[in-house]
This record gives sequence, C-alpha cells and structure tokens, in this order.
Amino acid sequence: MAVHFKKYHGLGNDYLVIDPNVQDFTMTEANIRLICNRNFGVGSDGILYGPTFENDVPALRIFNPDGSEAEKSGNGLRIFAKYLFEKKYVRSKSFKIKTLGGIVDVQVQDKTASLIRINMGKVTFLSTEIPVAGPRREVVNEALDINGTEYKVSCLSIGNPHCVIPMKDVSEETARAIGPFVENHKLFPNRINMQIVRVIDRANIDIRIWERGAGYTLASGSSSCAAAAASHKLGFVDNDITVHMPGGTLRIEIGDDSQIHMTGPVEGTFEGRFHPDLQRRIAK
Repeated sequence: MAVHFKKYHGLGNDYLVIDPNVQDFTMTEANIRLICNRNFGVGSDGILYGPTFENDVPALRIFNPDGSEAEKSGNGLRIFAKYLFEKKYVRSKSFKIKTLGGIVDVQVQDKTASLIRINMGKVTFLSTEIPVAGPRREVVNEALDINGTEYKVSCLSIGNPHCVIPMKDVSEETARAIGPFVENHKLFPNRINMQIVRVIDRANIDIRIWERGAGYTLASGSSSCAAAAASHKLGFVDNDITVHMPGGTLRIEIGDDSQIHMTGPVEGTFEGRFHPDLQRRIAK
C-alpha cells in the first residue's frame, strides 16, 4: 500500500510531509486548502513539501493551510529533519536544509530524531528586511494602533516576519481577538506573524501565537525564536530562554552574533494514503 503522506507534530503544531519522490501533484492553493482542511481533507496546520535537492542539500517548501507559502517554520523544520533522518535521505546527525528563508543547520540530538536543535539564523529588526512600511529603522518598542488601542510592538525577521507584543497577561482569547488585525495591518506589506508575550523571569517567557496564513496555533518554533529575541532586545531576558506555549516548551539560545538556536521535540503520529475520492478532488 503506497504511503502518500506522513504526519508529525511539534508541540501540537501538526504538519503533513508530502514527499514528491513518493507521491507528487501540483501544489495549488486549492489542493493545499483541501488537504489541510480538518473536515473535508486530512487536516493539518500546514504541508511540508520535499525533499528536492539543490547541490546535495535537501530543499523544503512550507505551505500554510490557506494555500500561501511560508519562508520558514521552526516546528516544520524539526519535523522535516526527523523525516529526512528516518527515510535515510541524510546519513549524518548534522546536516543542512534549504528553505525560502535561508539554509539552516540541523543537529539530531538522539537516536530517533525526537529531539532536534536547529540554527535558525540571524534576527534583524530592520524595517526594510522584515518588511515594515515607513522609513528604514529598527522596529523596537514602537506604538501600533489596533482597533483604537495602542500597543508597544517590536518587529523582526528570522527569515520570516514577526510582530511581538509584550503584555502583563496573555491568553488564547486575546491572540484570537487581535491576531487577524495585526497580521493584515497596513504596516506589514507581506502580512506578519504575531506573538503576545508575558515575561515570567529572566529565563522564561509565556507566549500565545497567531500565525500568518494559519491563525491561532498551540506552538511555533519561529515564533518562539522571535518572541525570545524581542524580549532579549528589550532587556527583559538573558540569552538562554525557555519559551512556554500551550503545546509545550522550546529552548531558545541567542548568540552574541544574533544567531538563534532552537531545541525541541518532534513526534510522528501516523502515515497514510489519500482515499481515491480525495485523490480525484486533488487531481481536478
């Protein structure tokens, strides 16, 4: 029986791996939306499409459930790294993965690739590199009006864009209430991911996440990196931070050169094949 997809999650953030070397089809917006739909498709927070190979480096494309393509995903990268390791596309515990947001270095931490450390690259707060509209500047602790309420925000890119909002209390309700407005704010020409952050102490933060193209999620690797980096930039935390989310925790390390390392778990859940009925809908 052919395996058309494998499903994994990183702290409750679930992705399907669709390997074009096993089962290929056109990754149209309609197909992606259908497959990710939890009622009419398989259901997931996104699709990891790969590997293809560029100069022997496995390349990954990341699709959000609304059909848009993401530059980078921390949970997605850990999941894809486990898939590459399990399928023996890679033979070493240290290897690279290419994304639209750049090439990342991966280190498998155990025998089953259930704990993975990734160098997510450098963060930048420069508006032109995120991007954020207006004059070129570092977007740190700026005022942003959201439905008549002013918030202090810091924006950055770690290969994909993020808007971090410190708050005294964070909740799913708040993330859902303001997330769509932040994501689609006119200040962000490519839309943006949002994290609301509560600082627990100098080594711990608690966040809630609204992801561009996906909505509210239980956990996010790149969001954890962004929230930790912004909290560090603002002087709230040191450079070794545990990020707490409803789905679990990730360890984020911030280097003197602004390189961000993320360490966290990944777990497979099931594998399967598309029913002929769904296959016909995908093929249309």
